Amino acid sequence: MPDHDLLRSPATELAAKVKSGEISAAELVETSLRRIEELDPQINAFVEVMGDVAMAEAGEIATDDPRPFAGVPIAIKNNRAVAGQKLTMGAKFTGDFTAGHDTNVVTRLREAGFVIVGTTTLPEWGIVPTSEAELFGPTHNPWDLSRTPGGSSGGSGAAVAAGMVPIAHANDGGGSTRIPASCNGLVGLKPQRGRISTAPEVGESFLVTDGVLTHSVEDTAKVLDLISGPVVGDASWAPPPAEPFADTAAREPQGLRIAMTTKPPLAGAEIDPQVLAATRATAELLTSLGHEVVEDDPDWQRPDTMHLFTALFGPAVCSQIAMMEVVNGRAPTEDDMESLSWALWNLCKNEIDSVQTMGAGFLLQAFSRQIVMWGSQYDAVLTPTLAELPLPLGTMSTTDRDNPLGGFTRSSSFTPFTAVCNISGQPAISLPLHQSTEGLPIGMQLIGQPAEEGALLALAAQLESAAPWIDRTPAFQP
Repeated sequence: MPDHDLLRSPATELAAKVKSGEISAAELVETSLRRIEELDPQINAFVEVMGDVAMAEAGEIATDDPRPFAGVPIAIKNNRAVAGQKLTMGAKFTGDFTAGHDTNVVTRLREAGFVIVGTTTLPEWGIVPTSEAELFGPTHNPWDLSRTPGGSSGGSGAAVAAGMVPIAHANDGGGSTRIPASCNGLVGLKPQRGRISTAPEVGESFLVTDGVLTHSVEDTAKVLDLISGPVVGDASWAPPPAEPFADTAAREPQGLRIAMTTKPPLAGAEIDPQVLAATRATAELLTSLGHEVVEDDPDWQRPDTMHLFTALFGPAVCSQIAMMEVVNGRAPTEDDMESLSWALWNLCKNEIDSVQTMGAGFLLQAFSRQIVMWGSQYDAVLTPTLAELPLPLGTMSTTDRDNPLGGFTRSSSFTPFTAVCNISGQPAISLPLHQSTEGLPIGMQLIGQPAEEGALLALAAQLESAAPWIDRTPAFQP
């Protein structure tokens, strides 16, 4: 099997090949490292490649290794600590900061047997849904090198889509797992708030949760089982499932009641006609599978939502900058940051105080209760993942000194459907069900009931079986 086909196989299949002895862990990891060497000069998805470390680790893995993903290569988004590796968060201000520990999700992925081959790119501080940080340069979408792979987990999405790794870590604070899933033709789940511990750095996060980008729903479900659960000291956590998520996902659902809406939560956002057509085609597919699909628009357009989200998201971003201020022993200057980051930093310092942040959280919780109550009459809600096809690189500028917040504002019309689930906390998944006439992926978002990732994954698996995507691959080769 060619290298690019091998590494576009689901991680579960590769783990089985290692266990059977069909391929050794060392051969699999070496193949991944070779593909990174061949492809990354054009894609620019990796911050650091851990070749010697990864090969040494893979060399110790035998066929009787009990870990479920022993020997499978994985990449980690460079905003989570990997011991001994640079932790940049996409920002110049982090300098040469090196992590002294593994964050919880990295620890759990290692415990599952994954071999970390490198860390991946993201926008500065993870702010926008594209991956064009000045620190790294633009990351390119393997389906069309002139377009964005999305963000903020864009490096991870591009690395998986290009066939450099079969799976990659991601996280999602406003859509940052689902957006690159849609742009790159992958599966991307945002789990329930509190499902995956953010230890040891923080006790809980209102907006952000970790996850993975994969080729299959099965991979997503099995990895979710392995990285879920609280760590001692967490401030809050999601209720545990009655059974493993992968077990629930393996049972085909019947007779569900599903709402479909193409009304964006952000007023004024325009939906690409091909995205609208793909959403309606998905509704028809769901109907053909025996589900009832009801077109129903929630009352989720409110004029202050973007302002409230910024009042909560801004301080969450700026807390990273404040942490590096302590590490560096000095305050950042305008030269340390892209213009968007600098504007957001000054907005947080001068205009958003603690009372406003607390008030925004309070009002958004009330808003999310309204959305969850509306959705409780349905088993799932279908929306587009993105309003537009993957945008040309440079569309969402983060370096425009004359209009520093312009890229942030532009990004909201690209991604109006994703952040609402970070506010409500409920699980949501993007599935690569369609392609545009240009051959670009079009993701569909399914929103599940709170803490019901298993049921959401079961519906996703049913759609995958009915309209498989595994054989779709980018034409790009070096």
